[in-house]
Amino acid sequence: MKLSVFTVVTPDLTPEELVLAAKEAGLDGVEWRFKEVPAGAASEKPSFWSNNLCSIDPSLPAEQMQKFKDLALSQGLEVVSITPYLNHLDLKDTEHVFRTAQQLGAKMIRLGVAGYNGTADYNELYDKTLRYLKEAEQMAKQYGVKGIIETHHGTIAPSAGLAHRLVSHCSPDHIGVLYDPGNMIHEGFEHSRMGLQLLGPYLAHVHIKNAEWVREGTREDGTVKWRSKWAPMREGIVDFTSLLNDLKSVGYDGYLGIEDFSEQYTSRELLKEFAQLMRERM
Repeated sequence: MKLSVFTVVTPDLTPEELVLAAKEAGLDGVEWRFKEVPAGAASEKPSFWSNNLCSIDPSLPAEQMQKFKDLALSQGLEVVSITPYLNHLDLKDTEHVFRTAQQLGAKMIRLGVAGYNGTADYNELYDKTLRYLKEAEQMAKQYGVKGIIETHHGTIAPSAGLAHRLVSHCSPDHIGVLYDPGNMIHEGFEHSRMGLQLLGPYLAHVHIKNAEWVREGTREDGTVKWRSKWAPMREGIVDFTSLLNDLKSVGYDGYLGIEDFSEQYTSRELLKEFAQLMRERM
């Protein structure tokens, strides 16, 4: 297995600084965040979701996009993914990401999945997302770049099982799953080996982060109220020794990508801690 970084978690590093830090930490690839910085945010402190210095602005012309491939290659890093936020399921935006990924030599892009909060019917959201994925599958064929959906809380694919229900209608040559056990602590927990066995050839990528549950007072009926929150990699509920053993058991040899939101490390410390933790357990 190889190691990569999703640049959402290195918001204070410029792309030039990121590739050097990734190389120094011993990583093998980069997953470029594909999202504009909000207007007026440039004066803010760097952060994951706002003034993220390590993002590709989707509005950049193609000739300026090229530098992100060149930067990665200059340090011997692979462009693993172009990773946008497509949960609005817009096909025009999706094709723009596929086109950019092809230009930058990326292996995959993250596709959208409908969100779920209980106000809309799951079956309608499932049908809408499946129609989107079937269109995205044709784009994946055209551009030679795999489209992947992420196991993510707050969507109709919080678990391996529900993600598999969607992608099973597509070819694993073109559509796959980004397995994220940290997200599945918030929602969607399954035995990881069972989920990985179910995904089979659809398992395309893995994200590494951790989360935990903490007490948050009591409800009106007197029962304990809990909430989930991000945790440092060594302190949360995900057992990475077991996870890596389960990945080995299904023959996974792809990338493990760091996506830690615990805010317990500087960006450079995070890359080194991630590399050390994963190599201790591989």
